[in-house]
Amino acid sequence: MAGRGAIFSRFFRAPSVCRITLVLFAVVLCAFPLDALAQDQREDEIIANLAGGRAIVHVAKDAIIFAAINQPVERNSIPPRVMDLDATHIGILFGASEWRIPADPKPFRLDRNFQRVSRGDTRYQAPGEGETDLETIGVAFLEKLRPFVAQLHHKVDFSPDDPIFQLVIIGYAPNEYGPEVWVVEYHMEQSQIATRGDYWQTRIQRPRFTQLYPPEKHAPRTIVESRYPPNAKGPTLAELIQGNDPNITHLGSGDPRFVKVLDSIRGGQAQKAAPIDSADFMRAVLPLIAGNSTFVLGTMDERRGFEWMVPPEEPVEKAQDDKNRPPDAPTLRRTPKP
Repeated sequence: MAGRGAIFSRFFRAPSVCRITLVLFAVVLCAFPLDALAQDQREDEIIANLAGGRAIVHVAKDAIIFAAINQPVERNSIPPRVMDLDATHIGILFGASEWRIPADPKPFRLDRNFQRVSRGDTRYQAPGEGETDLETIGVAFLEKLRPFVAQLHHKVDFSPDDPIFQLVIIGYAPNEYGPEVWVVEYHMEQSQIATRGDYWQTRIQRPRFTQLYPPEKHAPRTIVESRYPPNAKGPTLAELIQGNDPNITHLGSGDPRFVKVLDSIRGGQAQKAAPIDSADFMRAVLPLIAGNSTFVLGTMDERRGFEWMVPPEEPVEKAQDDKNRPPDAPTLRRTPKP
């Protein structure tokens, strides 16, 4: 990919079990006999609650418009959660972003109590995995995931190619590089310890980075999208626009501003669309593609920071500040109501 490099990896496949239950001393699967299930459920379990859905990003002129659509992957799924990562990046969390043990009523959420580290921290510099600022963010989540994954001591039915957690990073790169969108994936690996019977050691690997934006030089610039799980059916928003979907075409015919936005996207020059018009277009088109699913919508500006257009139902947790964070840096925390 242009400028910042990328490492491509495959995405997570939705499992065929009733829910993702990662077990500390026993793996409880829906296919187990009822008597075995009852016996296993007496053991303490560590459970990963999954967030599924879509992240859609439109980089317009001097602004980034992004959305997250909640599309549950299990009956009691949690929604994708948005958090601020540093002064110039936000993150959308998919997959195992919440962990809990039934004995503890309070789950551990990866979007809470996130401790920033400065970009220059040498502890997080690893060549070949991404730029230093991205690696800093990636390893910070790795350290939060490691103690949970390490508690899995029975065989877990998953492919090594499938990430257990996925982070979409949206923001502005340093040194005037401009807007960027990355997908960061976290994979697990297991090895059996023969001397201890059916006992498995589980490790989480270093994050893998895939750059979605900017594209390769001379490639068209359009709306980019990431899904979790990636095998979800249906076209992307960019494909609907390029295919002249009648609902979107009808939407464009009702507002001359939207016609210009659509022309810019279809012409591979989405970055030239007016930011206000692009934000209004996204606000109008999201209900058409989300259906009955909930969604959030926000904008980012490198100078003015972040603003909600459609906020989440719950307040977004503010990451813990480090001493190098400017006092006027943008934040995702909603303004308290008087």
